[in-house]
Amino acid sequence: SLEGIEIANIHRRMFKPLRNLSHIYFKKFQYCGYAPHVRSCKPNTDGISSLENLLASIIQRVFVWVVSAITCFGNIFVICMRPYIRSENKLHAISIMSLCCADCLMGIYLFVIGAFDLKYRGEYNKHAQLWMDSIHCQLVGSLAILSTEVSVLLLTYLTLEKYICIVYPFRCLKPRKCRTISILVLIWIIGFAVAFIPLSNKEFFRNYYGTNGVCFPLHSEQSESSGSQIYSVVIFLGVNLAAFIIIVFSYGSMFYSVHQTAITATEIRNHIKKEMILAKRFFFIVFTDALCWIPIFVLKLLSLLQVEIPGTITSWVVIFILPINSALNPLLYTLTTRPFKEMIHQVWYNYRQRRSKRGKSNQRTYGPSFIWVEMWPMHEITPKLTKPVLCTDSSDASVTTQSTRLNSYT
Repeated sequence: SLEGIEIANIHRRMFKPLRNLSHIYFKKFQYCGYAPHVRSCKPNTDGISSLENLLASIIQRVFVWVVSAITCFGNIFVICMRPYIRSENKLHAISIMSLCCADCLMGIYLFVIGAFDLKYRGEYNKHAQLWMDSIHCQLVGSLAILSTEVSVLLLTYLTLEKYICIVYPFRCLKPRKCRTISILVLIWIIGFAVAFIPLSNKEFFRNYYGTNGVCFPLHSEQSESSGSQIYSVVIFLGVNLAAFIIIVFSYGSMFYSVHQTAITATEIRNHIKKEMILAKRFFFIVFTDALCWIPIFVLKLLSLLQVEIPGTITSWVVIFILPINSALNPLLYTLTTRPFKEMIHQVWYNYRQRRSKRGKSNQRTYGPSFIWVEMWPMHEITPKLTKPVLCTDSSDASVTTQSTRLNSYT
């Protein structure tokens, strides 16, 4: 019985000579991997893995493949479809495709975890410590952090871009191609740096990614080095929390700005209905961000307060909650937008026309043609832009311009 002992320098050679040892009781499940020849080891699970399987629950083993497939398919589909959509804002389309690439990495991460779960099925304890110490686990964990951080930074950038466009329409801050590409490259460089810095110094970070079977450093263990703890806090409660606050504040300000414009601009008809559509779009974007990140912030804060967190919660967060944004971003930013639906309707219309008039070679089909302002609510009726009005002062000009913007967005 070693239940109350924290063994900082634990190693396989400690238990290898004990050939006849049949039962052993450790403080934590991870220690069982250092005595794989022992028939009965307790605790036999940490909520994520068990002695038999990398993913302890059958629900986890099934849904890791389901979530992986949905995430990869949705983002790859958007990447492939983007070139066929005539978008007015090509730079924003590039940003969305970059976001899809980052989100797709999360699907690849879950796919690799599912693959190694299959590989070690029924005998995970024999390979547990080798797996968590392996370069494969380190790279897979780095991939998950890379996807997470790049996605967070891109969402923040896209939000600020729209915030400036709506709230400050006369500041002449329209993004240029060179600046947009430079920002995207910088975001990916920051993401790579954040993900791979823990692999550069083993003495300072120790086994940063190998604290559990899914190789994701969600919360700090008491035995972790101070460097790992500080780094993890800076990333999760520093960078990510700040990004989340910026996103919530920006969308709140955007909706308030549109609300004020709709009240003062008499040119906008049915502005209440359009406001509700905008409110729904804002709500779902902020809601999915909150659903993904608030549980992670809470878990991180509890770990700092030395509250014991069940491993089952960690596994659910990594497999179900963390990929929420990665799976839903294609839906929120592309698949539910009016231009995408118009393109699908036009393709279906062309298909029916060709099928019904196959014999007429001179039958003309019309390609999709529309103005796409990204990520705003879809309307089946194409909006009519308001006519320009001569303004006597800057405030009237702002109202008129924002009226036109609101019509084009909705």
